[in-house]
Amino acid sequence: MAKSLRSKWRRKCRAVKRERYGAKELERLKKTLGINENGTQDVEMSEISKIATVVNAETIKENAKTNEDKEAQGTEKMDVDNGGRVYNKKTMRDQYGNYPVWMSKRKITKHKKGRAKTKKGTTRPQKRLTRRQKKQRNKSESKINSDN
Repeated sequence: MAKSLRSKWRRKCRAVKRERYGAKELERLKKTLGINENGTQDVEMSEISKIATVVNAETIKENAKTNEDKEAQGTEKMDVDNGGRVYNKKTMRDQYGNYPVWMSKRKITKHKKGRAKTKKGTTRPQKRLTRRQKKQRNKSESKINSDN
């Protein structure tokens, strides 16, 4: 598919750009590192021992063992719960009322609608009764009371 004249021309132009930008980038790198074309350096690198300390793996392991021994002798580690959240399987919410991070917004709204349906049967309606509804309720209550 990419064999048309236009794509060949574009490929050629990109190759030219790559060369030009590559040279500019190399110059910029040399400038930031302080390297001149003559091969001289502005900053001389000192010995590695002055910059960093070199340590064997054996000494690191020994230090770790001694630290573990100190902890075992003196103090014990505390069992700390690192903000672990406990999710309810039925409601899918944690102790703070938040849904899990991996749950999508669409799924959360769907879940909320399902919760509303289950609550609907147990709760009373919040709206006020009309006069007609109040009359009907009073009639039914009076009928029940007269029967008893």
